[in-house]
Amino acid sequence: MVFILFFFAALFTVLAAVKLSTYADVLSERTALGGMLVGTLFLAGATSLPEVTTSLVAIGINNPDLAIGNVLGSNLFNLLIIASFDLYFRKQQIFKAASKNHLYTIYLGMLLSLLVFLALTLQLPYSFFGVGLDALVLVSVYALGMFLLSKKVQNSEEDHDDGVSQTSAISLKKAIIGFVIASITILISGSLLSISGDQIATVTGLGSTFVGSFLIAASTSLPEAVAVLIAIQLRNYNLAIGSILGSNLFNILILISTDIFYRPATILSSVSPVNSITALAIFVLNLFVLYSLLRIKSTKLHTVYWLPSAILVVIYFISSFLIFIY
Repeated sequence: MVFILFFFAALFTVLAAVKLSTYADVLSERTALGGMLVGTLFLAGATSLPEVTTSLVAIGINNPDLAIGNVLGSNLFNLLIIASFDLYFRKQQIFKAASKNHLYTIYLGMLLSLLVFLALTLQLPYSFFGVGLDALVLVSVYALGMFLLSKKVQNSEEDHDDGVSQTSAISLKKAIIGFVIASITILISGSLLSISGDQIATVTGLGSTFVGSFLIAASTSLPEAVAVLIAIQLRNYNLAIGSILGSNLFNILILISTDIFYRPATILSSVSPVNSITALAIFVLNLFVLYSLLRIKSTKLHTVYWLPSAILVVIYFISSFLIFIY
C-alpha cells in the first residue's frame, strides 16, 4: 500500500510542478521581476514546500537527524539536478545563457553552507531564548543576503532570456491563481511523497541521516527537478537556475526554523556529525556551479564545457557513499 501511495504522490507532484514552472514563466515574462528573481524567490519557495512539512514532522517525532538530513540532502540533490540537466542538454549550454546575477545567490549559498558546516562541527550548545546562537547567526546572514540580492537584481537589466515565450496565451491573473493552486498541490502531494518514502525507508532499516540525506531528500526535490526541466524546455534558463539556487537558500531558512520548534536543545548540536559531510559537500559542489558561471566563453573550451557538471555528479555520489558508510 505504501508503494502505491508513493507512486501516486510522485505523479501528482510531477503534474503540479509542470504547471508551477509554466505559470512561473508567465510571471517572469509579464512582470518586472524577470526569470532570475521569480525563480530564486517564488518558484524556489513553492517547490521547497515539501521540505517544510517533512522537517517539521521529523521534529514532531523527535528525529532531528531526519530533519537536518532532509534539508541538507535536498540542497545536495538540487545541485545534482542542475548539473545533470546541463549534461543532458549539452547544446543549450544553460550556464552560458544565464545571468551573472546568479553569482550573488551562489556566494550567499556558499557562505550559509560554510556556516552550517562550522555549526555542525563545533556543535556549540549556546542559545538565546531557546534558539541556538548558530541559528541566529544564520538567519541574520540569510536576511541581509536576501535583502542585498533583491536590491542588486532590481537594479540590474541583465536578466533576459533568449527565445520566444511559449506561454504568451496565459494571462497574468490566470498565472497567479494557477501558481497558488499548484503550490498547494505541491505541498500536499510532496508531503505524502516524503511520508511514504520515510515508511519505505523504515522497512529497509537504513539510518535516519542517510534516509534524510538521500531517499527523502530526493523525494522532496522532485518538484525542483520537474520545474527545472520545464523551465529549460521553455528556454527560460534564468528561471531554471534561479529555482535551484533559490531553493537551496530557502532550505537553509527551513533548517533555521527547525531550531525554533526543537525544544530539547539547539538542533545543530543534537544531530550526528555525519551531517557536516553533507554541508561540506554542498559548499564544494557550489564551487563547480560558480566556475560554470564564471568560466571564459572560449571556443577552445567548447568541447569540455560540460566537465564541471560531470565532476559535480561524481562528487555527489562519493559524498552520498561516505554518508552511507559513516
